[in-house]
Amino acid sequence: MSDRQRNPGFLERHARFDRFDVLSVLDGGAGNTATLVTRAGAAWLASASSCPQSTAVLWSAHPGEPAVLPCGRVFDVVNVPAVFGRRMLDRLWAEGPGSGPVALHRGRMLLFAAPGTAQRLPSLLEWLGDPPTRPGAGRGPTGVPPVLCHGAGDAVTVPATRPSARDGASDRPMGPAPSPPGGRIHPEPAPASRWVVAPDTRHPWLPGADELLWACRRAARTSAATRAPGSRRARQPACG
Repeated sequence: MSDRQRNPGFLERHARFDRFDVLSVLDGGAGNTATLVTRAGAAWLASASSCPQSTAVLWSAHPGEPAVLPCGRVFDVVNVPAVFGRRMLDRLWAEGPGSGPVALHRGRMLLFAAPGTAQRLPSLLEWLGDPPTRPGAGRGPTGVPPVLCHGAGDAVTVPATRPSARDGASDRPMGPAPSPPGGRIHPEPAPASRWVVAPDTRHPWLPGADELLWACRRAARTSAATRAPGSRRARQPACG
């Protein structure tokens, strides 16, 4: 069975994310509807809470507030450095089955995964020589950076269901603010926590340990290729 057959909604969702530029979202250019949580997506997130109805009511009153939700029952979360996570997401959408919801939080990317992934993925990484390590540690032997897995007993901060004014968000596309008369253009600050791929359905497809292990390995190869001597990005300007 192919990756696309395992993810029944892949073709429909892939059409929605056609030409989806993950890097532009990381840079703060989140004008794509993929970054907006739908009502059904909010209901799915709230279902992870011990009091889903109370969480839904809170979000209705304060849609610009982030929330802390427990992992392990509705979803697990795989937490990686933002740039590496962008490479994983590129591979998942270009060559793999796609992804579930994805958030960016304080310089790290949170990939929502199937329950049980947090227990299986560390063992698979360790078996392949890339044991999960604490933030700040170096890359593993094959180039995979620190991977943090959040499962049963853990909780994560999820972005707001709607951008808030204090995050520099508005109804217009994010980007440089209009220049005041005689003044300078000041870029709008990107929020510390935001959706890269927002939940849009009550039962989203979530990748498991196998899919995320594959994405880690492919992203590590991409990283190694860009660092290799002679690669375009690795070349330094000549002196003189």
